[in-house]
Amino acid sequence: MRAIWNGAIGFGLVNIPIKLYSATESSTLDLDMLDSKDLSNIRFKRINEKTGKEVVWENIVKGYKIEDKYIVIDDNDFAAVSPEKSKILSISQFIKQDEIDPAFFETPYFLEPQKNGEAAYQLLLKALVKTKTAGVGSFILREREILCLVRPYDSKILMVNRMRYPEELRGYTDLKIPAGIAPKPDELKMAETLIKSLTSNFDPLQYKDTYNADLLKIIKQKAKGKKVKLTLTKEPEGKTTDLMTMLKASLEKGKKKAV
Repeated sequence: MRAIWNGAIGFGLVNIPIKLYSATESSTLDLDMLDSKDLSNIRFKRINEKTGKEVVWENIVKGYKIEDKYIVIDDNDFAAVSPEKSKILSISQFIKQDEIDPAFFETPYFLEPQKNGEAAYQLLLKALVKTKTAGVGSFILREREILCLVRPYDSKILMVNRMRYPEELRGYTDLKIPAGIAPKPDELKMAETLIKSLTSNFDPLQYKDTYNADLLKIIKQKAKGKKVKLTLTKEPEGKTTDLMTMLKASLEKGKKKAV
């Protein structure tokens, strides 16, 4: 794997030299965009909107518009913003991980200790495992200040979870969420029974992305000249007048699977 950031974790007066690696990879099929007429690849060009000519990458700069005028930002300007955060992932507090709503979590990264940082790395890892806590901090990655959570993963490695800032989460007050509708006691009890019957320990290995595998089967069928049969499915409609019947049927279905 290739490191995407080099720096150090800082907590208190302790600095741990580390490297940051992406902990995920895409599982989607690599599909190309083609011209339907001759199946030629579609190329995207960087075009100057005034001249209509292509601009080479070396001549492209970044800018921010103020009062109809662009202010050009270069590498030195980015480096001048919070320079201490460009090389230090500073942990500002330690918390219990379940204090954070999962909606705030984004991309995970692995942390690897650099030379002379191995002992301090293991110290932080074991301390977090023992106290069952995680560290909230921030650092600069790709010209953005990243809010993150430093936590043990599998009790063997430190992981960084990139987090969303509160202002990045949309509000939901404009959505039509029903209020003041109390469920019937017998339906609520039946729903609780159904939930309990389906409750078990989480095992991530039982979940697989089957969509891409199924799509690849279709692609291979078409490659052999076979026609693909399309099965139309209707959008399910929830009939709230028959909730008890659906709950009972769900429980019976679960019992049959268990046998």
